[in-house]
Amino acid sequence: MQPLAVAQQAARAAGDLLRAQFEKPLTVNVATAHDIKLEVDVEAQNLITRILLERFPAHALYGEEGIVGDQGSDYQWVVDPLDGTVNFFYGIPHFCVSIALRFRDEVIVGVVFDPMRNEFWSAEKNGIATLNGKPIQVSPRAQLSEAMVSIGFAKTSATIDAGLPLLQDLVHRVRKCRMLGSAALDLAYIASGRLDAYIEQGISLWDIAAGSLLVERAGGRVELAPSEKIPDKFRIIASNGKLPLSFA
Repeated sequence: MQPLAVAQQAARAAGDLLRAQFEKPLTVNVATAHDIKLEVDVEAQNLITRILLERFPAHALYGEEGIVGDQGSDYQWVVDPLDGTVNFFYGIPHFCVSIALRFRDEVIVGVVFDPMRNEFWSAEKNGIATLNGKPIQVSPRAQLSEAMVSIGFAKTSATIDAGLPLLQDLVHRVRKCRMLGSAALDLAYIASGRLDAYIEQGISLWDIAAGSLLVERAGGRVELAPSEKIPDKFRIIASNGKLPLSFA
């Protein structure tokens, strides 16, 4: 099996696990002021890891719930087994599985699976982005006044403080701002033309690796820069490529 097919298999298996556990009693491993970690996160990543590394044992895996293998490998899987954990915990059916494959730091495969809506996004480098096997593209909207923009606030006081002025500015300039709680789905929605942009000040690679490839292969643009305040985090502006949005 090719990497894309294995990624799809792993994402679907993890998504089936999440769907089966949704609105069931949950074990909380960690609870902080603005985040929750569940045992099902760990279970889903372990399942994904088994599927990916049984097929590609020389590859590394870098995930929200830990790393496996030689991180110096040319091939590295970047995994968020449950993007939208807080939504999941509160019974909000807006979450997904995100899996990307990087070759020498360049994302070459990306899949995002929403098990509650049975929506499956896929893309390969130099290929087209698809939703349930059908080609997708970003929206044609070019005016902020017509745009739907998602703003992420991450999990720290610093990123929340950084996001508030941005929200205050954009909420007056765009049609609507949204805070949906899953960066990977935000990006998939941009690729599908549902959202026009997504902005966050402190996001992890596993949240955005797969979705960024979807946006780019659907005709959009992703600007990524290391966070100036938080190690191993990024600032991101993803859009349909037509809106006047960029880092200052």
